Amino acid sequence: MPVPVPRQRETPAVESGQAVLHTAAPPAAPVGVGTGVAQATPHTTPLTLLVIENDPAGGLTVPEVLDADGHRIRLRTARNLTEAERLLTPDVHCILLDLDLPASNSGPGTGTGTGPAPAEQLTALHQVLRLAPRHAVLVLTAEDDVERAAEAVRVGAQDFLFRDELDGRLLSRAIRYAVERKRADIAQYKLAESKLRAQENARLERGLLPTPLLDGSDLRFAARYRPGRSRALLGGDFYDTVRTPDGTVHAMIGDVCGHGPDEAALGVELRIAWRALTLAGLCGDDLLATLQEVLEVERPHEEIFATLCTVDISPDGRRAGLCLAGHPAPLISRPGRPARLLPYENSGPALGLLPRARWPRRQVELGGSWSLMLYTDGLIEGRIGEGRERLGQDGMVEMINRHLDRGLSGEGLLEASVTEARRLNGGELTDDVAVVLLSRTEG
Repeated sequence: MPVPVPRQRETPAVESGQAVLHTAAPPAAPVGVGTGVAQATPHTTPLTLLVIENDPAGGLTVPEVLDADGHRIRLRTARNLTEAERLLTPDVHCILLDLDLPASNSGPGTGTGTGPAPAEQLTALHQVLRLAPRHAVLVLTAEDDVERAAEAVRVGAQDFLFRDELDGRLLSRAIRYAVERKRADIAQYKLAESKLRAQENARLERGLLPTPLLDGSDLRFAARYRPGRSRALLGGDFYDTVRTPDGTVHAMIGDVCGHGPDEAALGVELRIAWRALTLAGLCGDDLLATLQEVLEVERPHEEIFATLCTVDISPDGRRAGLCLAGHPAPLISRPGRPARLLPYENSGPALGLLPRARWPRRQVELGGSWSLMLYTDGLIEGRIGEGRERLGQDGMVEMINRHLDRGLSGEGLLEASVTEARRLNGGELTDDVAVVLLSRTEG
């Protein structure tokens, strides 16, 4: 049988046939606004309903309510929003709000029992939604007030009930529906928010990837980039290629230690700084020394360093200057000859490791027709099979030669190489991978 909503703060469970009233005193440390929907489900913990109404005569009655498993739904009552906030602990699953609660009823003893003015018809609901943005909310109103009830749902309530039709079966079904709908709404909102954030990040990261500046050059350019971070487009690896007014083509590839967003941001800063310094006329040791100063200022921690490989190709395309800062040496291939690594003796340290370091520039003869591949260590550090053996530079050279024997070049060569490295690793490579290929055909 229906029982009045209790006014006391503590009431023991009543006899069979009545609702279980659970209105324990609030905890010593009240939970703040927007604490979230409780994690318990109807299958583990009985649902708890918070009723917010202000009827001094006690006319509003709430029938016995059972959840889907036959457990009695626990009831709490608040006479105003101040009490409601205090009783809104994490184990509350749903709120039943009487729309006739005066909007100004924010403290004990302020209620008058009269309905709100027309301009304030949904003010109480707005206050409840701000108070409990992650809780399911049902509204209670008169049967002839359908328009206001429908507006309450449009504002944010999960459903409405008519006061004169309130019974246990209807209320139980409405509570379960409201709780599940609120959970679904929150999940859908989080999914939409995640997709929007992913789209924004994708647009941002695509904009940060370089566009090679090779107008007027007879060199062909290809690149592949795979970040190690899940669902990211940009990692700590970076590369760039530009042609200066004297006809020299400058290329570089680098790797910031680490895999997080801070490292990715630092990689972008170093790439942009390299482009600016190169276009300003710096190269070799002067350029790397200045980049080290940039890194030392911009890095979030002193332990962070970056490896770098720079190549400047003469206007006739037959010679190049090579500088290595703790980075793997490029690979060169020529028609009719197997690919091999360029000399890497006398290379300098990684940027950020040693103050006042030096980076010698080595002159390399390229010849008439050639392909030069710059890469980061993510390509060579993948495992081979189930053991601990790495692909390594020797394994990479063998792999590239196999693909060259098949007639692959340009984009196809890079795609096949990265794909095979992943296959040998038994899955996705854990480190960032960047590969740049510059090619020239004479005559």
